[in-house]
Amino acid sequence: AYLLNKEGKWEPAKNPLNRYSTIRKGLDMQKLNPGYSFSKTILENQKDISIGLVVNAKGGSKIEQWEKGTLFYNEILRRAKDAQEIGTIKGILWHQGESNAQNPDGYFDRLKTLISDLRADLGVRDLPFVAGQVNNVPEINEQIAMLPKTVDATGFVSSEGLKAMDRWHFDAESMKLLGRRYAEEMLNLQKK
Repeated sequence: AYLLNKEGKWEPAKNPLNRYSTIRKGLDMQKLNPGYSFSKTILENQKDISIGLVVNAKGGSKIEQWEKGTLFYNEILRRAKDAQEIGTIKGILWHQGESNAQNPDGYFDRLKTLISDLRADLGVRDLPFVAGQVNNVPEINEQIAMLPKTVDATGFVSSEGLKAMDRWHFDAESMKLLGRRYAEEMLNLQKK
């Protein structure tokens, strides 16, 4: 697996995968995310491909910060377009929602709009989009689970059975399992 670096070039992927995010918190705060076990699982199932990860996350962000026209949206779009110059975007992984726990109303509509905007701006009409449930926020997780029934080419990953190391963050083993779940859902979407 490869990781898009700050120069827009591919390098061998290693943790922390969010090291080149243009919007992240300090590097010392970057830990394991689902991308590593996601890429390993995809490669176990599709041995004849290369996989490149474009990771541009920011912990503790609200979905409103990712709306079209915001800094976060513009940066993920810019980096994804850099990757499109030398590869093909095959899907988007979304793991966010904790910061919307106090105000969950409208989350689902914002998520649907985000998916539509990203697909339009990347020029991939049915780009697979997989959203993972967060730790212990049922009001958000219920909305994320509605995606496949409501928006074409989307999936959701359950957080059931995962263990947290604090209020918001899954522990390392759970994060690895979450990444495998993302991969299984993405592989299912790509078969459709």
